[in-house]
Amino acid sequence: MGYIYNGQELETGEEDFLLEPIFDDDIVPVIAAAENINLTDDHWFVVRYLRDKFREDGQTPNFRNMVKELEENYPGTDWKQKLYALFPNQPARQAVRVAGLTKPFGKGGY
Repeated sequence: MGYIYNGQELETGEEDFLLEPIFDDDIVPVIAAAENINLTDDHWFVVRYLRDKFREDGQTPNFRNMVKELEENYPGTDWKQKLYALFPNQPARQAVRVAGLTKPFGKGGY
């Protein structure tokens, strides 16, 4: 399955991840709709966080590291529960897909 973006079908690989990241915010609603996610400000917060991490590190964090960093930088929220509520189909993967990023590394992350 590909995503139609700007009149073109984007190439995707395994699990419908983009083969090249797209940082344009217009791609996010396209992928979110395919994932049956109605975007909220909280979704956008996570998308921006993941895009920043991808730009900084060249990859996204695994779930454990994502929860740890969010809890350290934005305390007062049960991030594990919140991420599962926002992205119920494996948050560290589904959120990355919705953000328009490439497939994350395996379970170990970085």
